[in-house]
Amino acid sequence: MIEFQLSVDALGKTRFAYSPLAEVASSLRLLGEGRHAYVMLPWLRDVRGRLRSLDFDLVQALAPPGRWAPDFLFAWSYNPAITLEQQLDAMSRLPGGQIRDDLRGTWQDRAVPPNLERLLADEEALPGRVSDLIFDYWQVAIAPYWQRIRSVLDDDVAYRGAKAFTDGIFSMFADLHPEITLVDRVLKIDKPQHRDASYQGTQITLLPSVFVWPNLIIGHEAPDEFSLNYAARGVGRVWEGLPSTANAMGDLDSLIGRTRAAILRRLDAPMTTTQVARDLHQSPSTVSEHLTVLRGNGLLISWRAGRGVLYRRTPLASSLLAASEAQAKSRQASAPA
Repeated sequence: MIEFQLSVDALGKTRFAYSPLAEVASSLRLLGEGRHAYVMLPWLRDVRGRLRSLDFDLVQALAPPGRWAPDFLFAWSYNPAITLEQQLDAMSRLPGGQIRDDLRGTWQDRAVPPNLERLLADEEALPGRVSDLIFDYWQVAIAPYWQRIRSVLDDDVAYRGAKAFTDGIFSMFADLHPEITLVDRVLKIDKPQHRDASYQGTQITLLPSVFVWPNLIIGHEAPDEFSLNYAARGVGRVWEGLPSTANAMGDLDSLIGRTRAAILRRLDAPMTTTQVARDLHQSPSTVSEHLTVLRGNGLLISWRAGRGVLYRRTPLASSLLAASEAQAKSRQASAPA
């Protein structure tokens, strides 16, 4: 059991952070587990073929599943606009020896794979080589889905911020993860594989994640800092409506138009006008007009989150999509072979 004392000072310094790089590391750990939660299956089906274009065995060796995780891949920032490129630039300037030791520590319970051992042998080239491997993986496995992932992360931060505002700051931790309980001012984390410990740091960092689900990753390397990588709310919806699994054209497209139907398929997770426009390769002004019509007819809800406005489809819209897809499957099943 790990215990963290929630002092007034620590609560006052509680921050949310963002990390595309941590999502890369968590997704690699997920892929290495060999068994995958059903909520991730749409992503796995969509990305599996494209992973063959990579030196995937070597990429996967950078963040294997297990007790230990590479610290340098779980870097984060308070800047919500942080990009993977910025994080990789910072990582590529780390000493090669630091990255080598971190990766060896990740594999301390088992033998280092030969391909990784060869990579670690060139300490000088190691930061740049690791950066290139991660960027290639990002382009194939994460970048095509980043807008929908990021929308879920933003939605989680908005939810917990609003909860803290209305119910008090302790409420942010109430449903963070099943392994976390809050007793008085003590945050108790049930981690049997960790030795019992108590921390009284002065700073808490909360990092919502999609790929860490259903796990919880704890960072407490620095004596005055404590971080929690937890599964964001809405992870179960993030992959719904992927273009590869959606109907290309159906009755709903005929009823409300192809663009508006495509918007509804994407808005199973919250997105801004700009994000939808980028996803559909259309102008924000055009998408804004469609969003207004869909919201006016009860198919979308919207709310302000920071400087932007997030949209998500309503249960009515989800029912329309489900009915349309069911009809399409029925026609396909009855079609002559």
